Amino acid sequence: MQVSRVLLSAMLLACVCRQALAEESNGAQPSAAAQPLILDQKLDGNLGPNDLALDGLVTEDVDLWGRIRKGFGIPDLDNPLVANQTAWYVARPDYIQRSTLRASHYLYHVVEELEKRNMPTELALLPFVESAFNPQAYSSAKAAGMWQFIPSTGLDFKLKQNMFKDDRRDVLASTDAALTYLQRLYDQFGDWQLALAAYNWGEGSVQRAVNKNRAAGLPTDFNSLSPHMPIETRNYVPKLQAVKNIIANPVRYDITLPPVDNAPYFVSVEKKRDIDVKIAAKLAELPLEEFQALNPQFNRPVITSDTPILLPESNADKFKENLANWGHALSSWTSHTITSAREKIETIATRFGTTPAVIREVNQIPPRTHLKVGSTILVPKSAANEATDIAPEVAEHATMAVEPDAPPFRRVYVRVGRRDTLSSIAARNRVSVAQLKSWNNLRQDRVAPGQSLQVQVPIRAAVHPANRAPAPVRRVAISHPVNRPVVHPAPKRAKVATAPAKPQKKHSA
Repeated sequence: MQVSRVLLSAMLLACVCRQALAEESNGAQPSAAAQPLILDQKLDGNLGPNDLALDGLVTEDVDLWGRIRKGFGIPDLDNPLVANQTAWYVARPDYIQRSTLRASHYLYHVVEELEKRNMPTELALLPFVESAFNPQAYSSAKAAGMWQFIPSTGLDFKLKQNMFKDDRRDVLASTDAALTYLQRLYDQFGDWQLALAAYNWGEGSVQRAVNKNRAAGLPTDFNSLSPHMPIETRNYVPKLQAVKNIIANPVRYDITLPPVDNAPYFVSVEKKRDIDVKIAAKLAELPLEEFQALNPQFNRPVITSDTPILLPESNADKFKENLANWGHALSSWTSHTITSAREKIETIATRFGTTPAVIREVNQIPPRTHLKVGSTILVPKSAANEATDIAPEVAEHATMAVEPDAPPFRRVYVRVGRRDTLSSIAARNRVSVAQLKSWNNLRQDRVAPGQSLQVQVPIRAAVHPANRAPAPVRRVAISHPVNRPVVHPAPKRAKVATAPAKPQKKHSA
């Protein structure tokens, strides 16, 4: 099909040229049909995403894939891993379809930024490898966003990570940081394949591998350094090459790429007030999921006043118009800082007219934890502060810290009675035999009468001796050991009508 398109295009161009020459020989001006051939004059109106353009026939691109192909500038990598990775992608056309549909929201912006910096457009395909173009991606190594920055590297490139937002997931900020980082790596190694390896493995690791080969008189290209690399990095550049191969010639691999317009998908919209994420999506007339796909950096349900948002170009005007006509509160949340250890989530919820479950959900507070003093959280607005936005300094520097609800433990000592076993002592103190053995470095389950054992109990369980209920075993705090014997209560005497009961002996421990 592709070959037939090219032949038809060439034949059409030849006909147009012959017509132009005939008209010129008759002294007439060339007709409109003889004007330079551009895409909207070709066959069905444009080149498809899976067609290869003929150089010289096309003067403008209406599909972004063609523009990306024209900007390829990294030498092709050739090794067996490239073939393996290409086969992996080709065997999963549904995966490619999902990834490219997600990519269609962001690719134009990435390509624009690459061309401004004169960088090769293969780099626009790198998020296919990093995150499958999912800006919400989060790895086990705590890397986040489309470009998968770990926290420390994100901070190195000024990607803010605070309570309200994480710029590692911000489409504009993370793309700028990633391209800046990649250019710096290229400047260091002078080789795009090594720069890509360093993006994955770290520049220090790649530099050490380069130095090792150089000292041994060996080449320092990617294939020569590959044996020194971890498996992930060894496959990293081949994965990008595999994606490049498919984008360069999808027909060869029987892959159909969705069309992506060579035009901006989104624009940045400024706003002056706090606004809830759900209300912003509503005013933009967008499904919440699509709004969050363009604005994935927000950690809380409110967007603070100093933060712009991204919207599809067709929805930006709708947002502005609906915002101007909105007659209700834009945000239902404000901030509250914990100033006392006595402020519990339950009391905060009551004070602000909500439930502990809502406070925990909105602020992502884990169960069975409580807030530490100095933490800032979101609480519902009241009528009194409905018009007040979250202060910029709070939005910039607010933090939240939690600690487990379980109280700290305190060590107490119990003395083993004549009839005691480890099991009975463990049951009486609501601990396990294994814990008793661990606390006391015991290898066996046997204990001797009079032996002192350490038990760790919650502070709230270790009440003052005067208020403690009588127990068979006396507990003594570690700082005041007592050697007095423990007195067991005497058993009840049976009532005998015919003879007085004999005195009962006391058993000492």
